[in-house]
Amino acid sequence: MNQKIKEKIKEAFSSVLPISAVILVLSTILVPMSLGTVAMFIVGAFLLIVGMGFFSLGADIAMMPIGENVGIQFTKSKKIVLIAFACFLLGLIVTIAEPDLQVLAGQIPSIPNTVIIITVAVGVGVFLVIALMRVIFKINLSVLLLVFYGIMFVLSLFTPNNFLAAAFDSGGVTTGPITVPFILAMGIGLASLRGDKDSENDSFGFVALCSIGPILAVMVLGIFYNTQDTSHVRGVIPEVETLKDVFHEFAIAIPGCLKDVFIALLPIAIFFVLFQLVTRRFKKDQTIRIVIGLGYTLIGLVLFLTGVEVGFIPVGSLLGSELAGSSYQWLLIPIGVLIGYFIVAAEPAVHVLTHQVELVSGGAIPKKVMNLCLSIGMAASVGLAMIRVLTGISIYWFLVPGYAIALFLTAKVPKIFTGIAFDSGGVASGPMTTTFLLPFAIGACEAAGGNIMADAFGIVAMVAMTPLIVIQLMGYFYHGKMNKQNKEPTLEEMDEIITLLDRREQEASHES
Repeated sequence: MNQKIKEKIKEAFSSVLPISAVILVLSTILVPMSLGTVAMFIVGAFLLIVGMGFFSLGADIAMMPIGENVGIQFTKSKKIVLIAFACFLLGLIVTIAEPDLQVLAGQIPSIPNTVIIITVAVGVGVFLVIALMRVIFKINLSVLLLVFYGIMFVLSLFTPNNFLAAAFDSGGVTTGPITVPFILAMGIGLASLRGDKDSENDSFGFVALCSIGPILAVMVLGIFYNTQDTSHVRGVIPEVETLKDVFHEFAIAIPGCLKDVFIALLPIAIFFVLFQLVTRRFKKDQTIRIVIGLGYTLIGLVLFLTGVEVGFIPVGSLLGSELAGSSYQWLLIPIGVLIGYFIVAAEPAVHVLTHQVELVSGGAIPKKVMNLCLSIGMAASVGLAMIRVLTGISIYWFLVPGYAIALFLTAKVPKIFTGIAFDSGGVASGPMTTTFLLPFAIGACEAAGGNIMADAFGIVAMVAMTPLIVIQLMGYFYHGKMNKQNKEPTLEEMDEIITLLDRREQEASHES
């Protein structure tokens, strides 16, 4: 197990190092920061790396097996109503447990955190049931996406403008480090028992549907709630002078993160115990392994979130505000592109998704290709988000064409790529987006004198949108390439091949 932890930490190091280096270079050249702030960032990056390593291992040996076996067990049962209720309850539990949602809820004014969290959790629960029924009854994912995105954009016409971007953001933050491993594995478990030709295609798409529910639910909430109070309280950057002060800031934050993560994982642990008592699905050694894995997940998320909240949030906010308040604020756009390209690799759930894609596709879709596509998508989304911050252009001008292109591509690519693409959108918008990019956008928007609720919020939605296009384009070209490789040769090509073989045979006879 120690060797596996080392491998995971090494993988996390290679993921976090590029974005850390970019931010440190920017803090040296463009936005000079105090040594204390830089020290907090470096310690935060270290905790990020170690935390991601522990979390990845915990997801592999605990969250994924639980989710997959729950999916298999659901499929075996013939009591549809009971399955639907259990699925709804499960969606509710894992969403309330999502740390990203806590972060977003704390930054939306005028509506209590608990109301936002419960609303989003209900949305996920309902759409997890819809995702389950899709697999059982073999409903085409593209059809469901067209229907629900259509409903979403109609409903958005009635949602207050100051609340619209936050509603779209809610769909991205619900699919974070706790939700994604569980739901992804559950989808694969559900599809695996079918064993037909479409089971592999239907194993993805759960995260995609579960990202729609919160958006619809929060839009309805925004329509009926008073959302006129849109004031935003900016986070205070602590002043630290010595290393003792730096470690003191982290020591203060750890108990709070530990409490939040423990409360978040407790319902999942209780669910696992009840599931095991009822089904007896896991053997003794497997049960012990899952318990250890939940411990690794707890340690990993505590370290990760502490590093992000103390080390990354202040730097993100400061970097954005200083760049937007300077005479070269246009640099926000290329810098946003650069940060977006590298930051996606630091998202914990991205590693889970790319691993599952490579596993299910039998290595036909490598992790490297997935990571490259996600990086390109993230770079584009952050660059576009910075254009919104500087110009105040409505988010509609980006989301409507973007989703229209994404939905059009669903008819042009193999089904599995549609599922992977729409899952990727939710996965890319994880804790690094909500705790670094969102403060970065808010800081820039404040300095530029924009409307924070209308212009800064929406960056999570932008991050969740671009992978839908990029991954499907990858699928389109990949499918075309495979067709070309498998295509039977024409008569002219056959003649050329025969001529070439004859020539080689003659050359070989001359040599002999």
